[in-house]
Amino acid sequence: MKVGRLRIETLIFVLLGLGAFVVIPQVTNQFQTFEWANVAVYLVAIVGLNILTGYSGQISLGNGAFMAIGGYTTALMVYWLPRWNSALDPGLLTYLSIPLGGIIAFVGGLLIGIPALRLRGIYLALATFALSLSITPLANHFYPVTLGHIGIHLPIAAPPFGLDLSNDQWLYFFDWAVAAILFVPAALIVRSRTGRAWMAIRDSDAAAVASGVNIATYKTLAFGVSAFYAGVAGSLQGFTLAYTNPDNYGLTLSLALLVGLVIGGLANIWGPLLGAIIIVWLPQFAEQLADVKIGGLSMTRPDVFYGALLILIVFFAPSGLAGLIGRALRWYRSLRGAGGAVEEVPVLEAPVDVAAAE
Repeated sequence: MKVGRLRIETLIFVLLGLGAFVVIPQVTNQFQTFEWANVAVYLVAIVGLNILTGYSGQISLGNGAFMAIGGYTTALMVYWLPRWNSALDPGLLTYLSIPLGGIIAFVGGLLIGIPALRLRGIYLALATFALSLSITPLANHFYPVTLGHIGIHLPIAAPPFGLDLSNDQWLYFFDWAVAAILFVPAALIVRSRTGRAWMAIRDSDAAAVASGVNIATYKTLAFGVSAFYAGVAGSLQGFTLAYTNPDNYGLTLSLALLVGLVIGGLANIWGPLLGAIIIVWLPQFAEQLADVKIGGLSMTRPDVFYGALLILIVFFAPSGLAGLIGRALRWYRSLRGAGGAVEEVPVLEAPVDVAAAE
């Protein structure tokens, strides 16, 4: 049966994913393991951006600012609280600060989402663009607290309970565990009534209102949930890098998140995973290409290769890498005589049954 085949294929993908999760830190060097830990950080952030932009249709260029909220929640707690009370354990504070960073960012997302109700499209993008630009000078302004461009150095994470792991392996497993925990509710919520309401708003405000969807509530909620994920990602980044600096959260970070989302696949639950891999590893690949020399001369700069590779991906996968893989799987199943396409999370161009959001 078709359903039985889909379940078997899903189980195979899950087992392959778990196998890769366990094997990667065993076969990679210290730097590569650290970079895979960063993939988990960006995965959390892009999942949140996917909810806001991919599913609810609100373009944001400011999620790097919400990552800054999470990053500085961790940095300030771990750096300052033990100086005020030496009995506090910096390691314990680090782990406690991660959910707290997400909660504070969630509140910030709601506060930004309320005035953003009056904006849409390019105007909303410009407003969040301004938010992204303001975070670095704002953090530098409060130098006595944030230490400005000097940044705040945090204790390097060490495996607890005497686990036989290196620091980089512990970062890898912890970051991916948090990413997996947060990935599940995101996948469930986009399939729920809330997710259907977001998609109805994305496709047509008027149709969503006619179906009884409260646009203000759901748009603001999308901002809050997206900011929560970004805040947790910012805390994880501070935990992983053991360092927080205002320059880490500038416009470049927000653009990288948006690039990862579009390249991975808008409104596709697996898109953020592919996008996170791309924004971490594609620059590394571009740099290796730039190191190739012909006649003793370098080919070109790494950023040129990076831009060219992004253009090629967009050209051959206009619906993102997740969409490209989905089409390949449907083609494969058609060859096997599966008799139809696998059920997927609706992509951005797919029609939405707004009546289902009632």
